[in-house]
Amino acid sequence: MGSNNKWVDVCSRDDLQPNSGVCALVEDQQVAIFYMLEDETVFAINNYDPFGKVNVLSRGLIGDIQGEPMVSSPLYKQHFSLRTGLCVEDKMVKVNTYGVRITGNRVEVNLYNNTPWGEAT
Repeated sequence: MGSNNKWVDVCSRDDLQPNSGVCALVEDQQVAIFYMLEDETVFAINNYDPFGKVNVLSRGLIGDIQGEPMVSSPLYKQHFSLRTGLCVEDKMVKVNTYGVRITGNRVEVNLYNNTPWGEAT
């Protein structure tokens, strides 16, 4: 494990797709980053779909279920919480969530941070 304070600069805010996901390689981990334009919130989860066994979650559709922000896998349509990584359909399955923030115009990810989402500042 690394330091909780290790923020890695991954891209510009302009590289994010509003209300959609992009994939970034952070310390050899594929990270799916989702940018919710309406409330200026970003989320980062592991890009690996544990059901389809491929890295595709960044291509999933985002929305919410009862107010909880979710991504739907583009393969088999399981829903994963963008806050906790838990699968709605199977609570025994979880993807990793990561710290993410926008500082100025830069997007930073922390694979070891306990806060899995952040607001643009």
